[in-house]
This record gives sequence, C-alpha cells and structure tokens, in this order.
Amino acid sequence: MTSTTEYTVLVIQRHMTHYREPYFEALRTELARRHIRLRLACGLPTEQERRKNDEGNVVWAERLATRYFFGGRVCWQPFGHLLRGVDLVVVTAENKLIYNLWLQVVRRTPRIALWGHGANLQGKASSLRERFKRLVAKRADWWFAYTEMSVPLIERSGFPRERITVLDNAVDSTELMAMRRAVSPSALHALRRRIGLEGGRVGIFVGSIYSEKRIAFMLEAARAIRQRVTDFEFVIVGAGPQQELVAAFCARNPWAHYLGLLKGQDKVNALALAQVMLNPGLVGLGILDSFACEVPITTTDCGLHSPEIAYLESGVNGLMTADSLQAYVDGVVSLIEQPAELERLRRGCASSASKYTVENMARNFADGVTRCLAPRV
Repeated sequence: MTSTTEYTVLVIQRHMTHYREPYFEALRTELARRHIRLRLACGLPTEQERRKNDEGNVVWAERLATRYFFGGRVCWQPFGHLLRGVDLVVVTAENKLIYNLWLQVVRRTPRIALWGHGANLQGKASSLRERFKRLVAKRADWWFAYTEMSVPLIERSGFPRERITVLDNAVDSTELMAMRRAVSPSALHALRRRIGLEGGRVGIFVGSIYSEKRIAFMLEAARAIRQRVTDFEFVIVGAGPQQELVAAFCARNPWAHYLGLLKGQDKVNALALAQVMLNPGLVGLGILDSFACEVPITTTDCGLHSPEIAYLESGVNGLMTADSLQAYVDGVVSLIEQPAELERLRRGCASSASKYTVENMARNFADGVTRCLAPRV
C-alpha cells in the first residue's frame, strides 16, 4: 500500500462500552497516519448489559438501530446502508448477530474481518452453536484475535494463521498509570476516613458484579481470609445485577466496604488502598487495572476467563490458584503475609502495564488492516 492510497474501514460494535472510547480514538489516529479512514457504527445494549452501567459514547460514531429477541439471545442490527464506499468491514464474531452472519455467508464485498475470542469460552466447543460459528468464520478475509489465547481457537476452524492478527486487547492503561502517579497521601487518608477503613491489609474487587465473577465465592473467601488475617479489610468497587448481594454482605460485615461504581481517579484512588485484587471468577480486561495500578490480581483456574487471562503469569504479575475455596484462601493469605513477594509481583505488574496499552492495540489493529487491504496477488 502506497502512502497516497486511501481506504475506508467500517467497524461495527453491537454496543459501546466506556472503556472502549480511548481505544477507538487511538485507532482513528493510527489509521489516519496510514491514509485509512475509520468509520465506527454502534448500537444499543441489552437490558441486562444496561444494568452493568458501563455504557460509553464516541461522539463521531454512527448510530445503528438495534432490536433484540428471545431475551437478548438474537440481535437484529442491519448496517447495509453504511457499506457504500467501504473497503473493509470489521464485525464481532457472535452468533446472536444475525445480520453479521448474513454478511459473511452471502455478501462478498467489501472484505470482511472478524474480531473476537475465536470461541465462546464459557460455552461448549462441541455445541451446534460453536460448530456453526467455526464454519462461518472460515469465510472471513481476516481475523483480529483478542489475545494469543484466541489464535488456536481460530485456527481450529481451519482459518490460516497468516491471516490472523493478535491485538493484545487493552484499555487505556497509560491514563490509569498517570492517575496512579497522581494519587496523594492526603487523598488516601481522606478516603480511608470516609469509608471507615481501619485495617492495614486490604483486598479489593473492581469490576462488574454478575454471576460469572463468582461473587458468592468471593465473599465467602473474603470472610475466610478475615478469620485468618485479623486486620484484613475488603473494598468492593463496581455495579451490576448482583450488587445487592454485595451491599448486604458489607452491611453485615463492617470490615467490608461497598463503594459502588467508580471511574477515573476515584477508581484509581480506591485501588491505591489495596495490596491485592480479589477476583476468583471471570477475569477479563480488569487485569489491566491490576497491572496499571500495581495491585496484583488473585484468581482461580475456574475455566470462565476471557482471553485476557493470557496476560496473567502466575507468580510473576499475579496469582492463579486451584479452583477451590481452600486453595484460593491459602494463596491470598500467603501472599498478603509476605511483603517481599507482594513487591515482586508489583514489579511484574508494572512491567506488564507497559506492554498492554490501547496505543499498542491500535497499532496491531492497523497493521492487520494494512495487510488485509494489500492488493491480492
């Protein structure tokens, strides 16, 4: 592709989350450097997703009419009217998006790229849905894999490795790291007083509060940790369908503190209170909060994780234990009772934070776009 060539790429997002906003701004800038125009179109979330309170808004994005059926299991979100003049359209690989499936099966222009995990990591690989997804995925021109963990899942469908780009899925860690450096002792002291935090050793959960996070398991683990570490306190940040379970737990246990949904500097200030992050269930992009704020994450080998779990190097930048309450509690207690080990994992977090950034993700995406749009021989 020469420096004077101009192409247009259309990225379709079923709905926009707040943590994607910096990425699409970075991607727009990176593609413009390569004389490629980015158009972004997005629709609306399901009612269940809306309750997570994580919606975002990219002001220059185009809006899509969105309709859900069968309790959100099927989505009709047509965008054929946007395809004129587009050289590449990038859609997510979800069976519920029936317009995307039609595009992959029937329409052959413009070129089509898929973006996703490569499989439903919480589903069964042998299911009819997953087999259908693999069959249809082979018709794409390119694949954008979230992480290296996604590559073998995509290859399993018979898709060639040379047409797969690994994105290293990320959020705006650069801004998070700047916010961490901006945390002041006076702000932390004020926050501790406001929430009534008295213990010297603190764990934190940050994220959406729903069943795949194994909230009940996490609260039981926190109770067991407190029994063994008498000055342990637990801070919970987030919102979601199971937040009432969290609020009730904190009301009964004065050493547990529910702060609700926090963003930006407020979230980073809360993270600065803690030595460890607790998340025994699904780990996804939240691992980047751990890295950027240098609070090692602790999780279990539960089989629910998103591809970002590939970033976790247990014993280097975080901890993964066997999938049992006893093993998890033992692991967390051992960690918080060893300051030298915590410090070593904190250094591992800092190293990982410099690798997984939206800027790197945007460059990886733009590299894949450039390769996909290169003249075919």
